[in-house]
Amino acid sequence: MMNQDANKVSWMSRQWKECRGLILFLILMTLFRSALADWNVVPTGSMKPTIVEGDRILVNKIAYDLRLPFSHISVFKKADPKRGDIIVFDSSVSEVRLVKRVIGIPGDSITMRDNVLTINGTTLNYNTLRTLPIVEDKSEDLFGVKHAVRIRKSGSRASSFSEVVIPDKLYLVLGDNRDNSRDSRFIGLIPRHEIVGRTSSVVLSLNYDNYYLPRSKRFFKAL
Repeated sequence: MMNQDANKVSWMSRQWKECRGLILFLILMTLFRSALADWNVVPTGSMKPTIVEGDRILVNKIAYDLRLPFSHISVFKKADPKRGDIIVFDSSVSEVRLVKRVIGIPGDSITMRDNVLTINGTTLNYNTLRTLPIVEDKSEDLFGVKHAVRIRKSGSRASSFSEVVIPDKLYLVLGDNRDNSRDSRFIGLIPRHEIVGRTSSVVLSLNYDNYYLPRSKRFFKAL
């Protein structure tokens, strides 16, 4: 009996020696993805044309805060989100992780009429980039942050909203696909503590309509 116990301990010791490197790697990788950086799959077209379905985006989780792993508890604040940032956040309203663009920061006064934004009394500039049968892609100049937005020609019930003044520690976010996005117009302003991080690039992209083949032009594409 003692020999069996000794053999079992010896076997477990050998297994640990053989696997400890892999186990430590997996633990460190999990901690890294939780606290420092991760990638997120984008399943919908709410950020078209900037981000498309099948994109895997790199999320910088220390862009704004250093947090305890596996939590939203900030131990050190580095910065606050800025207008134009593309953020990833855990929405308590939608109960899912979402990707949207920051449009309004605390203190801003914002209105939108027919998909034209006015922020603090200044109406943003738009230029047409591409016209498609149902939608148009336009360039939106968000106080120096120029990016593309997609607008339905016929508009939608979300194309306009009345004045919103952003309170402290809250943010107004919109999808770049303005008439096809579940954002602050539906789920309300986003609390600062729900923000996971910021993204500025695509790692890789799989084309769901073409046998999940990689889109070569979107490897490490800047957003």
